[in-house]
Amino acid sequence: MDDEEWVLVQRSTEKDWWNPSLMEDINGESSKPLKVTFSGPAKHWTDAIPIGNGRLGAMIWGGVALETLQLNEDTLWTGIPGDYTNPNAPAALSEVRKLVDNGQYAEATTATEKLSGNQSDTDEQSSFKANDLKILVALNVDKRCKQVLRLPDNFIVLFLLCFTAFPYNVRGHIPPRKGLLKFSPDNYFLLLKVYRLLGDIKMEFDDSHLKYDEKTYKRELDLDTATARVKYSVADIKYTREHFASNRNQVIVTKISASKQGSVSFTVSLDNKMSHHSYVEGENQIIMEASCPGNRYAQKLNENDSPQGIQFTAILDLQVSEARGVVRVLEDSKVRVEGSDWAVLLLVSSSSFDGPFTKPVDSKKNPTSSSLNALKSISSLSYIDLYAHHLDDYQSLFHRVSLQLSKSSKSVSGNASLTRKELVPFQSDISFKGSEDDKGFRPRRGPGTQVANLQGIWNTDLTPPWDGAQHLNINLQMNYWPALSCNLKECQEPLFEYISSLSISESKTAKVNYEAKGWVAHQVSDLWAKTSPDAGQALWALWPMGGAWLCTHLWEHYIYTTDRRSTHAVIFALAIVSENRRFTTIDISGNGLSGIIASLDFLREKAYPLLEGCASFLLDWLIEGPGGYLETNPSTSPEHMFIAPDGKPASVSYSSTMDMSIIKEVFSTIVSAAKILGRNEDELVQKVLEALPRLLPTKIARDGSVMEWAQDFQDLEVRHRHVSHLFGLFPGHTITVEKTPDLCKAAANTLNKRGEDGPGWSTMWKAALWARLHNSEHAYRMVKHLFVLVDPENEGNYEGGLYSNLFTAHPPFQIDANFGFPAAIAEMLVQSTAEDLYLLPALPHDKWANGCVKGLKARGKLTVNICWKEGDLREVGLWSNEQNSFKRLHYRGITVKANLSLGRAYTFNRLLKCIKTQPLPSAASC
Repeated sequence: MDDEEWVLVQRSTEKDWWNPSLMEDINGESSKPLKVTFSGPAKHWTDAIPIGNGRLGAMIWGGVALETLQLNEDTLWTGIPGDYTNPNAPAALSEVRKLVDNGQYAEATTATEKLSGNQSDTDEQSSFKANDLKILVALNVDKRCKQVLRLPDNFIVLFLLCFTAFPYNVRGHIPPRKGLLKFSPDNYFLLLKVYRLLGDIKMEFDDSHLKYDEKTYKRELDLDTATARVKYSVADIKYTREHFASNRNQVIVTKISASKQGSVSFTVSLDNKMSHHSYVEGENQIIMEASCPGNRYAQKLNENDSPQGIQFTAILDLQVSEARGVVRVLEDSKVRVEGSDWAVLLLVSSSSFDGPFTKPVDSKKNPTSSSLNALKSISSLSYIDLYAHHLDDYQSLFHRVSLQLSKSSKSVSGNASLTRKELVPFQSDISFKGSEDDKGFRPRRGPGTQVANLQGIWNTDLTPPWDGAQHLNINLQMNYWPALSCNLKECQEPLFEYISSLSISESKTAKVNYEAKGWVAHQVSDLWAKTSPDAGQALWALWPMGGAWLCTHLWEHYIYTTDRRSTHAVIFALAIVSENRRFTTIDISGNGLSGIIASLDFLREKAYPLLEGCASFLLDWLIEGPGGYLETNPSTSPEHMFIAPDGKPASVSYSSTMDMSIIKEVFSTIVSAAKILGRNEDELVQKVLEALPRLLPTKIARDGSVMEWAQDFQDLEVRHRHVSHLFGLFPGHTITVEKTPDLCKAAANTLNKRGEDGPGWSTMWKAALWARLHNSEHAYRMVKHLFVLVDPENEGNYEGGLYSNLFTAHPPFQIDANFGFPAAIAEMLVQSTAEDLYLLPALPHDKWANGCVKGLKARGKLTVNICWKEGDLREVGLWSNEQNSFKRLHYRGITVKANLSLGRAYTFNRLLKCIKTQPLPSAASC
């Protein structure tokens, strides 16, 4: 990729339509590269550079003599579809409810285990006994750890053990302690349905590379181009390796070049930790075929007696310069390149996964044929073509939002632009160049990909932490928090497809386990859309609100992508309640109706059926309680325990605050959706309207905090990482500064009580919560809390933080906080409802004194751009490019009403007075 070969012309994006005068006082975006740089090869996996396209991922270690690209593909999971419903659950449910009614909460907590999913349906061959596991004991560990172990009832735990894949804690529920030991690799271990590995590309270079000049070494991730580069010199020869993952062409691309002709020589191979078969096709293609284990529990890595699991293929295609270079096939399916000017490696992969309800043995997909077809589809494209496609696709998303900050001119002189390192304390010799940009970590997750799991697409373990599973009590939801506010709405599509799959599976779970209509989702799922509660303690296994929380994303998508007033204005004209709608007589060109129609179609065809099923379950799940209230029983507050009045620890009671908050959100949503769709009189909607006022209100505890449970129980762990009882504040909308000031005060007390420490996702949730309270100081403190460099060799000593490659830490690595971070930043700068827009509600004006944010989205399909100086608003640019919009604008006690016409940009000053309007570009569409 030499500069002489081509010229890249970047297309403008929506945010570039507005250029405030204040921008002259802040360095331009292009003046500072957005790069993460390293001065040496990676020593740990979390030092490696991630690249990915939403489906394929790679970690670039940057070794000189030996390079490894560790690979992932998002459908590679163990297991097969299974039925884990429990026909004995209804009887157990009656028992649990009786215990709760009698105030026997500890006993109810134990009895609730009988509600767990039936794990034996497809896994009879996978049963195991306690003596099959050889334990290494660790001392001085919290005895409550054993409560979260997924082990048989007859398994006696004297001290804490730790699985091979969990070197610092057991499933992440208990803080780590020193002295933890691991299972021996030779011992048997528990293996659930887990996210697996695609394999490794291994490149071996000549011995001369062992003598490279360390001073010339540079490894970098260019965030603006999503390109990883490794540069170094051997004698007088400069070597460059470039890597990117193309979403458009579905390929991982590597180019190796040298400053001296004929200097590129290396050996390349494909490898995998699982059993696999590799062979060379022709002289330039390495084909690796393998499969994931099909059983839920495996006792050995290469067990062959399990059901057929997902089959997969990876193909590495090798291209070298035409003028010179020799390619030879070696033993062990290796290929040798000698004396070339450059080499290009293309990695494609496919699997036999054909949806969550098709067993791998029944799949008609041939991964090898699919992979070969993928290579054939790009055979006519040069490296330059592939890179241009990659940039055009990636930057069309990445450039939608920008955030620039600089220090106050009152305190510094000269160049006052902030770098990441200056913005927050970050003790590291790794440099983070560029402005503080909210979009610094965005793998493409659009159509054709699976829903993001706990680690996104990047994983290095055969048994990743927490199985790499989709966790529905915060983690999966946080992965999609920035999609709307940060202008990436199409990246939600895999989530919506996943919710649809869950609704199909979970309708059976609701019927069998709870004798209820509709559908239900619990805390932990997987690629196969598992819906029943896991086997284990109610503390984390029993939480039937996962699907309901996910449904709130459907409504958020709708209200972000349409203006409610405009929608109501055209509903009659579109005859929305007619089954035979006709639009042939309506001119939709240039008046915004096309966007409204698309949003209404989404609401009617995708969102409403899912909301309807969810509400049906919730209505059946609610039962009559004391005082005329409807209650949920049993009920937990995710992963948290309380001390019951009898002094016993428990996790099961009734009507936890989070349960009630989520149900209120879903019920209010379906009422609003029904009104738009003309379904107000539906029987279901009428039942919801009757139930809404009978839901237990959020209450304030004796200590002034928000009550987490229906009763004012004592916390077992005051500093617990979850803040589930504040769901109504964020991401919900039942607690607001304007309408519920007393609850907001209690929410602030709750956050102070919980403290600032916690995993990365916890700190980012707290940052968003403080932002909703318009508390800039505390929101900034939580953002700052994330910027602590985690030492991979001692990560058990940390809570939250960042690894050197910008992966966020639980620890270990979880991707949720990477997405929670931009969502929290956006919430500090812009908040909105269907009618209101709040500008800079939680700006830390003394820390981020000067800045501009461009391209954020507000509810009502509004694009928001803000510039401020010395902590005070200067200019605001607003527009809607698909429909008319109405908003009340709010800033520091000033409120104005603004009617925004389709296709025009409006600029307002610090007093919210409109000072300029201008037409948007005619080709504008984003």
